[in-house]
Amino acid sequence: MILSASGLHFEAGGSRLINGVDLEMGPGDLVAVVGPNGAGKSTLLRLLAGAVRPVKGDVSLDGKPVRLLSTDRLARLRAVLGQQQAADVAFNVEEVVEMGRYPYRNDPSNTPDADRHAVRSAMAALDLGGLEQRTVSSLSGGERQRVAIARTLAQETPVVLLDEPTTALDIGHQELILKVLRSLASDGRTVGVVLHDLTMATRFDRVILLRHGSIAAMGRPEDVLTSERLTDVYDHPVTVVDHPLGLGRLVLPVPLR
Repeated sequence: MILSASGLHFEAGGSRLINGVDLEMGPGDLVAVVGPNGAGKSTLLRLLAGAVRPVKGDVSLDGKPVRLLSTDRLARLRAVLGQQQAADVAFNVEEVVEMGRYPYRNDPSNTPDADRHAVRSAMAALDLGGLEQRTVSSLSGGERQRVAIARTLAQETPVVLLDEPTTALDIGHQELILKVLRSLASDGRTVGVVLHDLTMATRFDRVILLRHGSIAAMGRPEDVLTSERLTDVYDHPVTVVDHPLGLGRLVLPVPLR
């Protein structure tokens, strides 16, 4: 499914947060959205998800404006992970992941077996075995993050949009998330991810670099994430070097003296 944005503008509190963004993501795309604090990354993701309306421009799924889709229809087309996850949820892990199946509650073609399979597959993919009956409020921050991602996966949508999915995760689970995201793209999903980790972004298929609500660069990681461009956009000296294992590149900030 093709997710596209044309001439997007968004304002809040009298400030322009997104300024004339045009982009397109399609099946099999694994796209990282990066940029400094306040660049508009999360706002752009919310616009692409249809969670907020642009003041100008449009977001479309396969040519159909998101603003014209019903809430139920939209929930079957795209799944969204926001930045903040509730810490005091009284439900257990399995119940929270099952919430990802809510869009299919009135679908006559859906079955309890399909729901169970989606939930179990999502929990297995996120390494949640043994936590099924734990209340979410009893989990660590990283465990809650994985539960939230599992709920998003259980939704089984052709478009997946995630805001900082690796927040609070240890390095092993960060790598697990990247593996899961790449698997989704390999299955033909359209995957867009907001990241702060620029080194991880070098391992994505494409990168969108935002600055002051506009696209500063967009394309292959090796073309977008250069020392010169990142130094300029982040207003801090940055060095980009080849990974010793051939896994993309390493983005290294120069220490302040």
